[in-house]
Amino acid sequence: MAAAKSEAIVLELAGHEVTVTSPDKVFFTKRGETKLDLVNYYVSVAEPLLESMGGRPTLLQRFPDGASGKSFFQKRVPNGAPGWLQTTEVTTVNGTTSNALVAADIAHVVWAVNPGCLGSHPWPYRAGRPEVSDELRIDLDPFPGVDFDDIRDAAFSVKDLLDELGIQVVVKTSGNRGLHLYVRLEPRWDSYQVRAAAVALARELERRHPEHITAAWWKEERGPRVFVDFNQNAPHKTVFGAWSVRAPVGAQVSAPIGWDEVTTVDPDLLTIVTVTQLVAERGNPWAGLNDRPQDITPLLERSAADLAAGLMDAPWPPEYPKQPNEPPRVAPSRAKKVPDHTGADGTDAETGGESRGQ
Repeated sequence: MAAAKSEAIVLELAGHEVTVTSPDKVFFTKRGETKLDLVNYYVSVAEPLLESMGGRPTLLQRFPDGASGKSFFQKRVPNGAPGWLQTTEVTTVNGTTSNALVAADIAHVVWAVNPGCLGSHPWPYRAGRPEVSDELRIDLDPFPGVDFDDIRDAAFSVKDLLDELGIQVVVKTSGNRGLHLYVRLEPRWDSYQVRAAAVALARELERRHPEHITAAWWKEERGPRVFVDFNQNAPHKTVFGAWSVRAPVGAQVSAPIGWDEVTTVDPDLLTIVTVTQLVAERGNPWAGLNDRPQDITPLLERSAADLAAGLMDAPWPPEYPKQPNEPPRVAPSRAKKVPDHTGADGTDAETGGESRGQ
């Protein structure tokens, strides 16, 4: 006999009424946390969460059956959404537009949880100023032959370089086995410039730590080194948000941490239960981040110096149009075998398709 569905509840949040249907539905099977547990978690971290992503467009990733079920991305806010819900038009790399949810307040976040959105994928700009990217995002993720200790060491290498350049950087767990580093930026640069700064950062890190860090886009060139994924800063890219809950059944959080915690943190233990306790005990490690925007001119100067020295732009993801000064989008091993089959636009002339680095 099927269990009876729990009755919907209505919450008053930020001056809005938000309906939560099936609040007792289990979303995370490891300990049995429910949809309402997830809602309560977000309400408990509302202040630091909104300090990080408030006012940003957000991509919806829905898990209708909870973390152990299938998911899909929903680019558009569906018809029938409440009238108070704020949206903004976003454009993909191929020119497709859609009305994305804006994380205007905690009511908007909880509204997204109700149809099964576990966490948020915010854009690196504010809805009111899409032409300006105000986040540099440094993604350090595991790779075959790379473990979490290697990720920790790479994170400190990033911090050392940025400290040298006078650029403040903060860190969070990815919610899995990686680390994400963020620099809040002065509102001066677009996403193409921010990506150029990220490429320059990755290349300088590889020069200083060639055995441990790589800027190589093609997997076959990386070896057992930590890859600094500069393309997470490409236009229209979204990255999993700070304080957001991942899909593992243990309800792990992509949690901001202090630099003094990097050496000891166990990402698996940062869940909706423990993170709520940590925020209550020690506050927000990213507090005041928006009050200290950073200047990435030193990285842009390094980018200009690299180009002047003859370096081409780094490869772009395959879904992006061919960019000026970009090398052919063919894996190096393939390019050596068939050097005459690559068109000027970087596509494989034999197949008409693009080889993928990721």
